[in-house]
Amino acid sequence: MTEHVDPDPEHTEAETRGVGLAPSVIGTAEAVGVAIGDTVPEDPEGKPDAKGKIGIGGWLAISWLGLIVALALLAPVLPLHDPLEQFSGLASSGPQTGHPLGTDALGRDMLSRVIWGSRASLAIGLGAITFGMLIGGFLGLVTGFFKGRVDAIVTPLMSLLLAIPQFVLALSLVTVLAASADVSDTRRILVVILGLGITTIPILGRITRANTFSWSEREFVTAAEAVGARKGRIMIRSVLPNVFPAMLSIAMLGVGLAMIAEGGLSVFGVGVQLPQPSWGNIIAEGRNQLRRAPHIVIFTSVVLFLTVLALNFLGDVISKRFDVREGQL
Repeated sequence: MTEHVDPDPEHTEAETRGVGLAPSVIGTAEAVGVAIGDTVPEDPEGKPDAKGKIGIGGWLAISWLGLIVALALLAPVLPLHDPLEQFSGLASSGPQTGHPLGTDALGRDMLSRVIWGSRASLAIGLGAITFGMLIGGFLGLVTGFFKGRVDAIVTPLMSLLLAIPQFVLALSLVTVLAASADVSDTRRILVVILGLGITTIPILGRITRANTFSWSEREFVTAAEAVGARKGRIMIRSVLPNVFPAMLSIAMLGVGLAMIAEGGLSVFGVGVQLPQPSWGNIIAEGRNQLRRAPHIVIFTSVVLFLTVLALNFLGDVISKRFDVREGQL
């Protein structure tokens, strides 16, 4: 009688839990020559696959985003001018000593306003996408896993919401919910987050649904159902960890889009209200000074552009690393 030999005694349940596979499945797969693991695949020349690396661009994106977040959090303690202080005689002045980014049309320090404005812009971008991920991600996960009647009811509603232009929907919601002139700055920001967050629900929901549908058909889900595991446990512990990277990749892109959308709302006068700065209303206010003081729009637009670019690049990095992981299963 042939003695059974464990294909790899070093496999443990903890090592395989991340991809939702039981050790028995790992052993069976490796016994027939199918390699499953977290190692980066190699090309024919024996070099690691570049898709598994973050790369210089990824680290630059992380560094820029880390810098912006740090400046936003530390703005109250940094040696900056008051973003509302007006320097008489320096209105619309270019970069100079004491004002590295110049001043705006009212003589307020641009460096201070850009840094303080990052607090509102980041709060709106992150808040809107977090709201969309919680609601849309949950709906997409449930409809993609359970299918049937749940999918037949929820998915058409998301498609209907997706058919409405997102910016028009956000503009309408913010106009209705924060039209009063006595609305506080905090409430207005919350309303903008809510308005933009609602527009992201169908997008994140449909993407989550598609990925959940794919992962719920995998062998490890079938095996878990065969041994009597509860569907809710399978959905949360086995399917969600594999779907989350795709959700996070799209969320990175969504944060940038939400920040740009906030700028569009500011142009229509329903975004963050002056004099409280945000990147959007700084650009909206400075668009009338393009000939006299183009630095107001240029510097703020460059910061916004680099932030959105970093978010998009980081989203691509997450997507590539997810593709590597998915290709190994």
